[in-house]
Amino acid sequence: MTESLLILFAALLLDRVVGDPPELWNRITHPVVWFGRAIAAFDRSFNGKRMTADLRRFNGAAAIAVLLAASAFLGYLVHAALDLLGLVGTVIEVALVAVFLAQKSLSDHVGAVATGLRTGGLDGGRNAVSMIVGRDPASLDGPGVCRAAIESLAENFSDGVVAPAFWYAVAGLPGLFAYKLLNTADSMIGHKNKKYLEFGWASARLDDLANIPAARLSVLLIAAGARLVSSMNAAWTAVDTALRDHGLHRSPNSGWPEAAMAGALGIGLAGPRIYAGVRVEEPMINASGRTDATANDIDRALSIYGGACSALAAMVLLAAAVVALLC
Repeated sequence: MTESLLILFAALLLDRVVGDPPELWNRITHPVVWFGRAIAAFDRSFNGKRMTADLRRFNGAAAIAVLLAASAFLGYLVHAALDLLGLVGTVIEVALVAVFLAQKSLSDHVGAVATGLRTGGLDGGRNAVSMIVGRDPASLDGPGVCRAAIESLAENFSDGVVAPAFWYAVAGLPGLFAYKLLNTADSMIGHKNKKYLEFGWASARLDDLANIPAARLSVLLIAAGARLVSSMNAAWTAVDTALRDHGLHRSPNSGWPEAAMAGALGIGLAGPRIYAGVRVEEPMINASGRTDATANDIDRALSIYGGACSALAAMVLLAAAVVALLC
């Protein structure tokens, strides 16, 4: 357990500095792409238009069960092989875990929105934010672009950083591989539309369950980040807003980190949005906060996010020390 936590700590540091170099992934296929191809193969084979709704739901549940079992077993085999290599295997596992984290890539993508607004105006901001959110960028004004970027930062901190770290700490590479497979499946087939409402039902529900611990933990980490870069008052407001407003979000998990970030920044997030031409009516999280978000607010959110990532690494290192003492 101590070794796994130290590997995770090293992976967090590596990902924070290096991230996902495009030069590398232009040459080799990212592991998540392989997960996506496997999910797509099951989708093509077992989600036929002529199948009944009950059959599609059964097929979707069976497919995700098989895929999760296969990904966890793959993680076990990879870890067992790396374990035979001693120190070299440990170094490779650090790099592999870092591949499944998204600290630097998330920061880079969100930071690009602020840069786009400053250098290219509204069109530059819309173009940059379209890379990280699903809503219609043309429907967003300047504050809307900024709020969308901040919401994406908070939500993806939970499921792109905290959740993979959590599941690796709990179950090693099998847990990490299974979580990333499930999270990829949710993004591909977990949609509430005609094609995936039944087939993706099990994937979406399991993803909700898998993200429960990380979503709640992310609140404390965002509060820690707010304390590090702002004030104790910002930290307490982050926690208070998360406890009060998390249920206003349509997702059972995304509302926690988004509400925490809204409280820490003193701005309102979420609210009505447009996806593929369809207006989605949702209440505003932290409705008493400002709605005229700017690129400076994106910068402040990134500072809090950086502090939260540091708090996560410190927590992992502390946990490793505690486990070592107890053992």
